Amino acid sequence: MSDQDETPEPDAPQEEPKQGAPAGKAGGGSAGKAGSSSPAQPDEDGDGQPEQPEANPFDQAGRNPLGGSGGSGGIGGAGTAHAARLAFAAGHAGRAVGFGADGQYFEGNTFISQYGAGGGPAMVQGPVHAEELARLDEIYCQTDGYRHMKDRLRERGLLVLCGEPGSGRTATALALLAELTENRVIRLDPSSRVHEITAVTEGHGHLLEIEDDDGPGQETEPAEGRGRARVRAPVLTELHLDRFRGLLVGSGAYGVVLVESGELADRLLRGRYGVACPSPPSGQVLRRHLEVLLRDAPETALDEARALAGRDDVKAALGLRELRPGEAARFAELLARRLRGELTHEQLLDECTTFVRAQARAWFAGADRPGTLPEALPTLSAAAFRIAVAVFHGSSYSLTAEAGEQLAWELAVTLDPGTAVGRRLFGTHAEARPAVARSVLGDGELDLGDAKIPVRAIGFQGDALATAVLREVWLGHHNARGPVVRWLRALCDDPRPVLWVRASIAAGVLCSWDLAYGVGEMIDPMAASDSAVQQMSAATALAEASREPSVRSGVRSLLKSWAKSDSAELRTAAVLAHGYGMAAGSVTASLDALGKAVRLGEDDEDDDRGTDLLADASFSVTRLLAGPEPETVLRRLEDWLHDGRRPTVTLALLAVIGALRTRTTYLWGLQDVPELDGQGDRMLATGLLTVRPELTGPLAALVRRALATARSGSVAQDALAALLRQAADEHEKNRSGDGDRRDRGDGQDRRTGHRNTRDHGDARDGEAGLAGRDGEAGRDGDDPLWTVCRFLSRLAVGRRDRDRLRHLLARLVRDPDEPLDKDVARRMWDAVGEGAER
Repeated sequence: MSDQDETPEPDAPQEEPKQGAPAGKAGGGSAGKAGSSSPAQPDEDGDGQPEQPEANPFDQAGRNPLGGSGGSGGIGGAGTAHAARLAFAAGHAGRAVGFGADGQYFEGNTFISQYGAGGGPAMVQGPVHAEELARLDEIYCQTDGYRHMKDRLRERGLLVLCGEPGSGRTATALALLAELTENRVIRLDPSSRVHEITAVTEGHGHLLEIEDDDGPGQETEPAEGRGRARVRAPVLTELHLDRFRGLLVGSGAYGVVLVESGELADRLLRGRYGVACPSPPSGQVLRRHLEVLLRDAPETALDEARALAGRDDVKAALGLRELRPGEAARFAELLARRLRGELTHEQLLDECTTFVRAQARAWFAGADRPGTLPEALPTLSAAAFRIAVAVFHGSSYSLTAEAGEQLAWELAVTLDPGTAVGRRLFGTHAEARPAVARSVLGDGELDLGDAKIPVRAIGFQGDALATAVLREVWLGHHNARGPVVRWLRALCDDPRPVLWVRASIAAGVLCSWDLAYGVGEMIDPMAASDSAVQQMSAATALAEASREPSVRSGVRSLLKSWAKSDSAELRTAAVLAHGYGMAAGSVTASLDALGKAVRLGEDDEDDDRGTDLLADASFSVTRLLAGPEPETVLRRLEDWLHDGRRPTVTLALLAVIGALRTRTTYLWGLQDVPELDGQGDRMLATGLLTVRPELTGPLAALVRRALATARSGSVAQDALAALLRQAADEHEKNRSGDGDRRDRGDGQDRRTGHRNTRDHGDARDGEAGLAGRDGEAGRDGDDPLWTVCRFLSRLAVGRRDRDRLRHLLARLVRDPDEPLDKDVARRMWDAVGEGAER
């Protein structure tokens, strides 16, 4: 047969399928495990027992371990994993320092503890000293809306300032009262209730800070037939405030009540007295404090201090995007001490790391007070919401809020198992709730792999807060571990990647801090589960935990024990964990473990267990090919194909087919591969060869072997056909102007595929025409059709190779349902012909 013949000769005898063999499993991601879809026939002896079909591993080529047509992440897995890694990146790079007794910076209600150096006993009740007010006048920075607050206070006599602790509420209240009363200010006992105040001091300003959201309310008897025993009546209402205002106005006095952000603040802000009190710009507060602290220093000291504050390592150590006034004051003191030589630079960085730790400690100190339900439910809900934001930092607000409610229920039933726990339907508004967790709402995107959709996202105002929150809960409050573990395991059983991927990575972070506890309570139970999602979650968590060098040997030991286990579930979890290339210490070690795993399961290769293990192991190998060391994987695949042992040969063939038929976005890992950015919707082979054209030859050799092998040839042709169709479709979209714009990582946004269609067809000089640019991925290389044609020319080495490829192209063109464009097919046909000229 000549090179121009359209139909190839059979290249090798094809294996006849056994009667009753599995069918329909080669479609690129069958859900479920291998099995026959046709009824089995009775055997010749007529004993009524059906003949068991022999399992064919290639029926599951390219199969997704979680079912469906996607990869292990499913829809949104890649973007979710990337965002989760970023959320905890600051924690992995954090400085290991001790946590000192720095409650004075954030606790107490005295002015000096927020704005000055050192601490001291909190002033409970009495006049604010003139020295404190004088210092306030010296360093106070007006917040936005200060004039409006002053006008309302002068007009009504009473103001309720709502905001977070440390946001400058106390300083703003003192400044307002001092200005209107000529520095005659009284601080009221914070345990006082507004409705209990019966007298005020004439001509003075009165400052009252509410300790809790609502304070202990009235207890009422349960309604007949209702499960909840006690219901709190709100303590602070507009009627109480009206009465207090009457006392103040009658005495020519003024009053300011401070309320922490939450449900009560949200309600009061809609009333006559509530005003939101935002923090003043931290830069202004920092400068003002530095000016005071460095007044006796050289003139250049202020600029030096500000330059020091702007250093990348200092900002990274702080881990907060915007400092609150109390934190800015403390930071100014540290900078001044550094300039005076009282601190080394390392000591400065160590001190800066305590800011986020102090915030986390303040959030969870007594977060279950008073220890009974329903009184403790508001503080438990706030604590649960903060933990949920830590796990879902940067993700959808609705998913984060729902996860927080589920955790609040776990915390509540742990605290008081005998009390029925409900859920508020119309509690704190979504616009106000993020302030409880020092977070903000913003526009975000949810990566679905093939597309991105807009979402309302929530994230901390500081990259280090996510790790600090989890560390505080996990290491500082042992009794909170149980409900947190149950919550994470439930999320890890949710098939939605936006949930299980986040939860499994968070579980891995927790296990890195206490591997023995984490494995026993989370990893082992999930790995031994018959849930594919939980097995993948266990593998992901274990790989994430292995980032911590101190536990890496323990992770490797655990995976070795799983690989030798009699449990098919544990063996599956082991091969899935090796797909991340981290748990074994290197990509090479992971490949060694995967090869050994399939050889150990050789006796099971002809039944469903062995077939499933091969499919999962091949997915892990394909995932490694999408990782940072593709050349290492390609060399190992070539070694396996020449190894001669059937299990490793089969594993290599399955992995090669997976590269042809699996989209890059479904093969996400736990390590960033920036060069594959923008290739997510392309098949891995296309995306990899677009950015790494020098790999065209090695990958083509492997695909030729898969096409020429009788066992895998048919499935490999189907996979290659899918790749060709995708390249043709994208090229057509680009040519018509509807193609996606891709960010290639060089800062430029370029449209894919703008190339004269004659450029490739006229290239007849082999390497110079097609593969002469193997060392670069230029503008032409961005066109997937150009990349695929270059690949085809390297596939068509021999006559039988060319015949096989031309037969495939002819079949695609003649497809009655979805015929391949003839112009595109002609370019591919010419590329096949160029293989003969090599």
